[in-house]
Amino acid sequence: MATIYDFSLLDKKGGEVRLEGFRGKVLLVVNSATGCGFTPQYEDLEAMYHRLREQGFEILDIPCDQFGHQAPGTDEEITEFCQMRFGTDFPQFKKSEVNGPGELPLYTWLKSQKGFEGFDADNKLTPLLEQMFDKADPDWRSKSDIKWNFTKFLIGRDGQVLARFEPTRDMAAVEAAAKAAL
Repeated sequence: MATIYDFSLLDKKGGEVRLEGFRGKVLLVVNSATGCGFTPQYEDLEAMYHRLREQGFEILDIPCDQFGHQAPGTDEEITEFCQMRFGTDFPQFKKSEVNGPGELPLYTWLKSQKGFEGFDADNKLTPLLEQMFDKADPDWRSKSDIKWNFTKFLIGRDGQVLARFEPTRDMAAVEAAAKAAL
């Protein structure tokens, strides 16, 4: 059975990073964007990272420009934006695709482990997202594709997917799940 440790990502300079190096840690894998309505989640992610990293928690940030062209710029520009605006210092990887023929093999696996279960009904952006997706594809709810920026996957210390959080999920619930996994 595959685990996250069977995959690699490219760092911002194109060097291979084997995820085996994160063995035994609790991971949060997130596809991010710098120009999205959910971009302020970087602040919550950075705060969570600082509270939990000494307990063995890591965030793997994978910028993605597939949703509304909301991650423009080079990898260096994205990193600079995140560091200057939100003070991020968790690992950020090369901008990549999370859906479609060019998607990262890691995302093929993640989506096979935890499919889409719906947006958080309490989030004010949920009706807008649902309306937009209803117009584009009437079957979108039944597909495991990543729907938008800041979808997160929580990985346990054993390398298995524990949970998937859509961007509409309250960050306090994401942190609570990460703490429980630690």
